[in-house]
Amino acid sequence: MGHKTGMTTRHLLTGHVLQFSGNPFTMPWDQAVSIAENSAVLIDNGRIAGLGADARAAAGPETIHHDYSGHLIIPGFVDAHAHFPQTAMIASWGKRLIDWLNTYTFPEELRLGDPAYAGEIANRYLDLVLDHGTTSVASFCTIHPHSAEALFEAAATREMAVVAGKTCMDRNAPDGLRDTVQTAYDDSKALLTRWHGTGRCVYAITPRFSPTSTREQLQALGTLWAEHPDALMQTHLSEQVDEIAWVRDLFPEARDYLDTYEAAGLLGARGLYGHAIHLAPREIDRLREVGAGIVHCPTSNTFIGSGLFDLMGLAGAGQRVGLATDTGGGSSFSMLRTMAAAYEVAQLRGCVVHAAQLLWLATAGSASVLHRSDEIGRLAPGLAADICVLDLASTGAIAQRAREAEHIWEAVFPTIMMGDDRAVSAVWVNGKAVRG
Repeated sequence: MGHKTGMTTRHLLTGHVLQFSGNPFTMPWDQAVSIAENSAVLIDNGRIAGLGADARAAAGPETIHHDYSGHLIIPGFVDAHAHFPQTAMIASWGKRLIDWLNTYTFPEELRLGDPAYAGEIANRYLDLVLDHGTTSVASFCTIHPHSAEALFEAAATREMAVVAGKTCMDRNAPDGLRDTVQTAYDDSKALLTRWHGTGRCVYAITPRFSPTSTREQLQALGTLWAEHPDALMQTHLSEQVDEIAWVRDLFPEARDYLDTYEAAGLLGARGLYGHAIHLAPREIDRLREVGAGIVHCPTSNTFIGSGLFDLMGLAGAGQRVGLATDTGGGSSFSMLRTMAAAYEVAQLRGCVVHAAQLLWLATAGSASVLHRSDEIGRLAPGLAADICVLDLASTGAIAQRAREAEHIWEAVFPTIMMGDDRAVSAVWVNGKAVRG
């Protein structure tokens, strides 16, 4: 639902405001993250112009006031790994990764060969994530170039900051879902030239994963990345143990799974590696050495039985980590549900993650992985006014727990654990209220 806010571009949002001053995984969380209670955010011409007392002081008589008292004003959620073509088949029953791809994913992705259907799903997907407070996504598309065009066009209409790329596969995929070494390079290059840096769009070179690309295709995409090093590259890494065994059979010369990418020029700081659950010591060291980003997909990892990601171990060691739904392998469009799953997975590994760390991971952490910290993921002057407002008493169950809270963090945690789209009171994209 749209929300008209008048002709002025200046808006003052008042409520509790989430702020970051550091990484809560590498320094004490209470030194890195804070909540300014009964504070304010000033928006001017799509950007954050001030916070707290400065925001109130700078708000003139023409500024429109939005009272979110008792609510938590946070950066819009940043989903760092998703598959928008899988929107319609989210929460499909059963199967592990490889069977799941063959049974559900590939048949649905074939349907996006129809440009009209691709456009329908792209628009549906972005509306769904906005309903859940997510203002930025990084998504795989299908092998069809028009699927990437559809997502970029839908995002541009909504002024959303997105990352996307045409998925490349030239083997181990059905007829109709394979490209070639040359078309993967040519189509990706054409899309990159058209969309990378256009408006708020960023292109990611996108080999699905090593089993569905020949060495020659991986190398061609590595060449393209070397030619356009400011682009991102996104793929999958070490999601399931049977997948790793398959990679070992397909690439007997490789030292490990990561080496299949490294040998092709697909390892770098602007690389995004989804899942990364079952990493060998060398892989951990290399990912950290090059400053690569890995993306935790907890609802997906539990839904299809992949394993338990070592969030505290990796992030605590300085590894760049983001958070993602991985729809439709992930079972929810909600980053609230995803944070709850990240908490639960860490508990199963014997670690406790604080609410401050979870909120950072779903916003600033993911923005860092996407190399967009200068634009999204934080509430700070000069950054885009992409904002989510959370109602901390959105249901009876949450409200009764929040009433017992002795401090603000105790009031926030129930919404992370039990919240859904009902907790999303308002969403702002590029300074415009689009929900609420």
